[in-house]
Amino acid sequence: MGVILDELNADPHRLLARLRVQAPVSWLPELGGWLVTGYAAATEVLLDPAAFTVDDPRFTTARVTGPSMLSLDGAEHTRHRMPFAHGLRSAETTRRLADFTRAEASRLVDAIKPAGAAELRQAFAGPLAAAVMAEALGLAAVGIAPAAVLAWYREIVAAVAELTPSAPAGQAAPVASFGELAASLSAAIASRQAPLLSQAARGGTLTADEIVSNAAVALFGGIETTEGMICNALLCLGRQPGAFRIVAEDLDLVPGAVEESLRMEPAAAVVDRYATREVLLAGVAIARRDLVRVSITAANRDPAVFAGPDRFDLRRPEAARHLAFARGPHFCIGAHLARLETVTAVMTLLSRLPRLRLDAEHLAPVRGLVFRKPAELRVLWDSR
Repeated sequence: MGVILDELNADPHRLLARLRVQAPVSWLPELGGWLVTGYAAATEVLLDPAAFTVDDPRFTTARVTGPSMLSLDGAEHTRHRMPFAHGLRSAETTRRLADFTRAEASRLVDAIKPAGAAELRQAFAGPLAAAVMAEALGLAAVGIAPAAVLAWYREIVAAVAELTPSAPAGQAAPVASFGELAASLSAAIASRQAPLLSQAARGGTLTADEIVSNAAVALFGGIETTEGMICNALLCLGRQPGAFRIVAEDLDLVPGAVEESLRMEPAAAVVDRYATREVLLAGVAIARRDLVRVSITAANRDPAVFAGPDRFDLRRPEAARHLAFARGPHFCIGAHLARLETVTAVMTLLSRLPRLRLDAEHLAPVRGLVFRKPAELRVLWDSR
């Protein structure tokens, strides 16, 4: 791995700040494309799918899961997205998943509470995210346990990570776990006990394969982003002296703390687009078909938008202006659910685990070029 890639993967903030000042749109050969670090330029890319598209054969996720709302633009994107958007945002679904999330978070805390210590990524954040998505997609109705969903997800993530978005498109090798997931999703649709998938099927605008592909990317995003959000929020809070105690004593601060952690360490750090034509971006000439990588991490610390951007501020008034869920037509379809899960997770942990704190002897940094989270999150609390 080159020096720049290693820095972007490990601790990118100094490099990103330097690039944002010197050239908010920079050509980085090690990335095989342009890196956008300024908030204004990032927003311009995200809001203009006609000039900066995801609909390109090099788009990595589509090479594993097939075409979906994640890898299409225009009318096709709308056709794939809307059946799921309507289902996920219905009042009935929101209430059902809110109740399920609270119950599942409490169950997971019950399991770890007596020990006084835990590694929360494996014992709490990942299982919670997987269980909620399994419930949302109706996989529990066909006997699929969250642990199986989590295992499939990790294999699919690994397969996607092996692909290089700047490389010429090629047929990705079949991923066995995706085949198993697809079969389970098809069974859930056939069972008619999966409201979200059944609604998508009733609309008649998507084929069975298209429903499976879209459900797979919803699962992928719902676990990857939410697991990272929970871990990063806890890590951001734990690094601030007294923050766990302050928030535990006033749980109304949790939603704002989650928004600020999304700004400081977004779980999805980079999103890819491809230029559809020659275009000027922040005064830089982008050639047709060039890869344009938007650094959400960098845009979220642009001092033109966020005062003292490297400071974690529990009460930051402009925190919600972050781009952690993107902007425009590809704004995260499950943003409201990810927020609900993360807020519920943090509230449950702080209210149920006395004097929660990071394990100072086992601190793992946030890492990752595209998806950023700690490899592990070890914490302690008073068990008596």
